[in-house]
Amino acid sequence: MLYTKVGSLLMSLLSTNMNAHFSFSYFSSCHLCLLGFLALFSISLTDQNSDHVFCIEGERQALLRFKNGLTDETNRLNSWVDKERDCCSWVGIVCDNSTGHVHRIHLPGPDDHCNFEDYGTPKEYEEASKQRLKGDINPSLLDLKQLKHLDLSCNDFGGIQVPKFIGSLENLKYLNLSSSNFGGTIPPQLGNLSELHVLALGSFHNRFVPIKTITWNMQWLSGLRWLHHLDMSGVNLSEATDWHQVINTLPSLVELHLSNCELPHIQPHVPSLNLTSLSFLDLSFNDFNSPMPSWIFKLTNLVSLDLSGCNIHGIISSSNYSFRNLTSLKFLYIYGYDFMNSPLLFEELSSSKLISLYISSCSVSSLLLNSLRNLTSLRSLDLSYNQLTKKVPKSLGNLCNLKEIDLSGNHFGQISLTNLLESFFDCESPRLESLSISNSELSSPIPSVIGRLSSLQKLYMSDNRIEGSLPDSLGQLSKLSTLDFSYNSMTGVVSEAHFAKLVTLNYLDGTGNNLTLRLQVANWIPPFKLQFLRLNSWHLGPQFPLWLQFQRNLSHLDISNTRISSQIPESFFGSFPNLSYLDMSDNQIQGMLTFPGIPSTIEVLVLNSNEFSGSLHHLLCSDGVKQTRDLNLGNNHLSGVIPECWEKWPDLVLLNLENNNLSGEIPRTLSSTSSLQFLSMYGNIISGSLPSSLMTLSNLKILQLGRNKLVGNIPTSIGTKLTFLRILNLRSNNFNGNIPQELCYLSHIQILDLSRNNLSGNIPRCFNNFSVLSGKETNSDVQFSFYVGFASFVAIVGDSFVTKGREETYSSILPLVMLLDLSSNSLVGHIPNELTSLFKLKSLNLSRNQLSGSIPEKIGDMKELISLDLSVNRLSGDLPISLSRLNFLSSFNVSYNNLIGRVPTSTQIQSFNESSFFGNKLCGAPVTNSCVLVEVPTQNKQEKREDHGIDMGLIITIVVGFVTGFWIIVAPLMFSNSWRNVYFRYLSKLIKIRGL
Repeated sequence: MLYTKVGSLLMSLLSTNMNAHFSFSYFSSCHLCLLGFLALFSISLTDQNSDHVFCIEGERQALLRFKNGLTDETNRLNSWVDKERDCCSWVGIVCDNSTGHVHRIHLPGPDDHCNFEDYGTPKEYEEASKQRLKGDINPSLLDLKQLKHLDLSCNDFGGIQVPKFIGSLENLKYLNLSSSNFGGTIPPQLGNLSELHVLALGSFHNRFVPIKTITWNMQWLSGLRWLHHLDMSGVNLSEATDWHQVINTLPSLVELHLSNCELPHIQPHVPSLNLTSLSFLDLSFNDFNSPMPSWIFKLTNLVSLDLSGCNIHGIISSSNYSFRNLTSLKFLYIYGYDFMNSPLLFEELSSSKLISLYISSCSVSSLLLNSLRNLTSLRSLDLSYNQLTKKVPKSLGNLCNLKEIDLSGNHFGQISLTNLLESFFDCESPRLESLSISNSELSSPIPSVIGRLSSLQKLYMSDNRIEGSLPDSLGQLSKLSTLDFSYNSMTGVVSEAHFAKLVTLNYLDGTGNNLTLRLQVANWIPPFKLQFLRLNSWHLGPQFPLWLQFQRNLSHLDISNTRISSQIPESFFGSFPNLSYLDMSDNQIQGMLTFPGIPSTIEVLVLNSNEFSGSLHHLLCSDGVKQTRDLNLGNNHLSGVIPECWEKWPDLVLLNLENNNLSGEIPRTLSSTSSLQFLSMYGNIISGSLPSSLMTLSNLKILQLGRNKLVGNIPTSIGTKLTFLRILNLRSNNFNGNIPQELCYLSHIQILDLSRNNLSGNIPRCFNNFSVLSGKETNSDVQFSFYVGFASFVAIVGDSFVTKGREETYSSILPLVMLLDLSSNSLVGHIPNELTSLFKLKSLNLSRNQLSGSIPEKIGDMKELISLDLSVNRLSGDLPISLSRLNFLSSFNVSYNNLIGRVPTSTQIQSFNESSFFGNKLCGAPVTNSCVLVEVPTQNKQEKREDHGIDMGLIITIVVGFVTGFWIIVAPLMFSNSWRNVYFRYLSKLIKIRGL
């Protein structure tokens, strides 16, 4: 009874005292934490008048065995030692003060934070990760016969299965294993825990965590009659077709969280469920593809409903589907439903007592917003990515309790920001704390009235077309902690006045604007202490901004392309002990890469396209192992040998040293960077052969070593060891020998550039094994993004290829490039017919070799070709007619071969200049030589007729002779007796003479 009363009190407090952040996941997590506290609270109240007793020795030993199975990197369990006899005083342990039995093990992860978004910086997250318990769960817990509460949430158990023996802890009332990286199948033995009130096996609604666990059915839940909180979010329930029936057997259920579970259906035609106590229902991000079920509107005690991303459609306008039935509803989350663009539904919502309303991507129009005017209790409103095209109606000024509003992703267009904001000034004391109008096509300047939103803590205005300068009134928002106006069209001067009272600011993103920071005080000390700062494309230079050194809390700093040309102060890096991301690229910063005091915490260090000079030795070989994952020093003036210090950089994922003056050989210690995926040393003067140690970098996706002085054969192990390669660029070196057949194992290759070397032999016939270029495999990684710390970064591959007679860079169009370039070598033999099966190839360059034979007849099958260069070879024969099918060609060259015959006719082929065909014996447009028809000689025609035809003259002679003979000889014999007598007498005389 006490448990129920205190629970009701806490629920009431939660529903009436929620502060600024109203995300459902946050609320549910806090509620679960309070339930954990509640369990302890009830235990302590029961035993508060009892004398303290020591723990039972057998249970103390069981806890020590349990500890021995865990990995505790930060020594959280330092009080769990054998010399400390009373285990009831150990951290995370609560005992019954009457019996000494262990009742409670409460060992969640650090501060109950489980997810990336709970942390402000990568360093904070990594530090928290170290505090997570790992290892195995020892069955010694079975010796704790009176254990009622077990919380191991937010730890990291490395994908092990939830132990089956936990189902034998028959007195458990609270079990929380959520977000602790369990895998495999959830054991049905958990269904034996008949006393359970709380079962949490999910991921606290973090839908970005990959599904790890699975259960084939949910019948084992049917025996948990006292269960009132069930969280299986993120568990794969795709085979649990019985989930609906099983949940219906849990009449005490108050909270049900099944987010992102791949549920197979939602039973839209079931009229009602036996869940009269249900207050919290989360079915978000299950693809039901189903009509709206009517049973949801029979759950009249619902306080929170989340149906985001469920692909529900076809709501029926009737009393069975009315939000008016949900009289207790305070939190509603709907995402991606066009049927919400309904005046009737908005009228129904207007009579509710909602605190948080989330209607995103529902095609809601501006005309419906007036219906929300009566939601005076509303504190959080999300209308992002709808069809709002007009200003927010002034009727929303009634929402004086509103603290958060998100209008991002709409189409406000030419509406002025003043008109957009005016509705928020009707209240006597505006309480708005968070305003998001990002990506809404706004173009007018930021009005000075923004300064009247005195409670504002977060302001998001990114990805618009906002013009003008920053208003001075922004500097009056003393509670502002987050300011983001990145990627707009703002110009003008920014001074100290714009930051005058921003004492709580810790996140500032103004990147992508053309603003100039002009300080009136040379030694200005900002009033804020930033953690995140991005000012890309501002004008901060030419002197290095010294005020940055006062931002000691910085973890993320981007001042790229800001016209800084002076040196970095020696004390600069020592000012930022927590720095994890630094981008100072695209400036003209000078000096050596000495960097004393550079923190080992830096994960991303981007210094490319500056004027740095000298050796790499001091930076690379300084003391301490670096946590850096992205090191970009390309396009500077660095020189000297690349040092052998790479064992100090074991976490590198991207390494860019291109376009410097670095010499020597490729360091063999690069094999220490086993996670490396991107390596570019393009455009230096590196010599020697490719070391075998390079072939141990089996995770490489991009390898760029072009424009150096490398020699020797191309190692066969590139094809057998570096099988994930998508780009291999060895152009403009001195490699010799044959192209290895083993390169055909690079099935993921997208760009293969071996041009301008001394390669000989034949082109391998097995290039049709390239599954991406042939279209057998979809290139799922065309953006070449790499996970570095908290974010994914797109690799900038600064390289070039030859097309249209000149070199063109492909860094900006990299996702579109499918390239094979073997030009300017000494390759011989025929062009393999197998090349014509590379149907996705866009650029093929085989020019300046010694290739012979004819062009493959099926070359027209390569229909996506944009550039084709076969010039300066020894090719012969006709141009294949199939060339006319290459409708996307924009560059074509077959000049200086031994080709003959007519140029095929097509719109594309005839559009090229005659120079594309020089040095051949071709005719027809666009070549100026006309194709002349040659007459066949008469003699040949007569011979052909005599040999194969019918001679009409002979036939006529035979017919005339027959007719003449008939009338001179045969006819008189038939019709004249005297002629017959004479003829036969003559015949008899002739016979006698012959002796017949």
